[in-house]
Amino acid sequence: MTSDAAAAPASEAAPADPAHPVVEAVEAVESALEHKPLLRGWLHLGMFPAVIVAGLALMAFTDSTEARVACGVYILTACLLFGVSAVYHRGTWGPRGEAILRRLDHANIFLIIAGTYTPLTVLLLPPSTGRTLLWAVWIAAGAGIAFRVFWVGAPRWLYTPCYIAMGWAAVFFLPDFMRTGGIAVLVLVIVGGLLYSVGGVIYGMKRPNPSPRFFGFHEVFHSLTLAAFVAHYVGISLAAYQH
Repeated sequence: MTSDAAAAPASEAAPADPAHPVVEAVEAVESALEHKPLLRGWLHLGMFPAVIVAGLALMAFTDSTEARVACGVYILTACLLFGVSAVYHRGTWGPRGEAILRRLDHANIFLIIAGTYTPLTVLLLPPSTGRTLLWAVWIAAGAGIAFRVFWVGAPRWLYTPCYIAMGWAAVFFLPDFMRTGGIAVLVLVIVGGLLYSVGGVIYGMKRPNPSPRFFGFHEVFHSLTLAAFVAHYVGISLAAYQH
C-alpha cells in the first residue's frame, strides 16, 4: 500500500516541456539545409579587431566627455554587430544555440543603426533636436529588437524595410548635418546609408548570388555593411575632429 501510494505521484507528474520549441527546431532545420558558402562570416571576423583599433583611435581625439561617450556607444554597437555575426556565421550550432545567435545577430542590426545615430546627433545637431532624434531612434531600436526576438521567423520582406526605414530617419536632418559638419560629412553619411540600404535589398531578395559555394548573396550583403561602416566611421571621425 505504502509503495503504491508513493509511486502514484511520480506516475502522475506533469510531462516535461519539449527540449526545444517548435520554432527553434524549424529554424535549425532551415539553417542546416542552407548551403553555407566557404567565406561566410570571415569578413565580419576580420572586421572585429579592426573596429576595436579604430574605436580606440576615435576615442583618443574626441575632446569632450559627451562626444567620447557617444562615440563609445557607436563603437560598442559595431563590436557587437561584427563580433556576434562572426561567431554565428563561422560556428556550427545546435538548435538552441542557432536560435539564440540568430536572434542576437538580427537584433544587433537595430543596435548599430541607433549606435551610428548617437554620435551624429551629439556632434552635428542642436542639443534639443539631437535629444529628440536620439530618443526616437533608441525607442525604435528597442521595438525592433523586441520584434525580432519574439518573431525571429518573420519574413525578410517584412523586417528588412524596418531596418531601412529606421536608417533613413536622418534624411530630415541632413541640412543640419551639412551646416555643422560640412559637405564631406554629409556625403559620407549619405553614402553609408545607401550602402546599407543596397545591402538590405540584396539580403531581402537573396540576389545577386555570385558564387553559392564560396561567396554568395550573404557575403555581398556583409561586404556592403563593411563599406557602409567605413563611410560612417570616417564621417563621424571628421565630425568629432571638428567638434
